[in-house]
Amino acid sequence: MAKVSIAAYVYGRVQGVGFRFATQQQANGLGLTGYAKNLDDGSVEVIACGEQEQVDQLLAWLKQGGPKHAKVDKVLSEPAPPGGYSDFKIRH
Repeated sequence: MAKVSIAAYVYGRVQGVGFRFATQQQANGLGLTGYAKNLDDGSVEVIACGEQEQVDQLLAWLKQGGPKHAKVDKVLSEPAPPGGYSDFKIRH
């Protein structure tokens, strides 16, 4: 299976609710690499790299609302260049 990478931008109440930590847990459970990072506009950027099926599962989880205290209004995603990440991190 070929590796894929996506950039997802998650909008809504997604900062200050454990969103990046929960995303990291999901990504690690799926064997993905990349990162989750808060952006200045209040959204969260998620870079996810791995097998297509696992990346799709993370994207579906994001679109379903992520952790219970978050409120996801929309998720925009696009292909991203592979970043050579060794694990999935929270960026600040």
